[in-house]
Amino acid sequence: MSAEWERVCLLDDLEVERGVTALVHGQAIAIFRTHDGEVHALGNYDPFARASVLARGIVGTRGGVPFVASPMHKHAFDLRTGRCLDDETHSVPVYDVAVEDGVVLVGRRKQAVA
Repeated sequence: MSAEWERVCLLDDLEVERGVTALVHGQAIAIFRTHDGEVHALGNYDPFARASVLARGIVGTRGGVPFVASPMHKHAFDLRTGRCLDDETHSVPVYDVAVEDGVVLVGRRKQAVA
């Protein structure tokens, strides 16, 4: 892997449907492992609460969309795109994730989806 990828943790260290926070490329990133085995990474900062709390949120699905609900005001953010499901004028950044040899790697910030 190139320098744009940072090793974060072992996949087995991630609890299913629970978040963890890691400092990646100087940013606080919330990382989640969903019940289907997918790993997602998004910015940990909740724009509504103005606090870095998303890793402590509740993970679920809404209409087939995996999301994390902020523990502060319960706004749900799509784990794949970062868009707020409750107010589409807000979103959080999403990051590339890879798992190699049981190690979770987080890459650069993805481009915003229009």
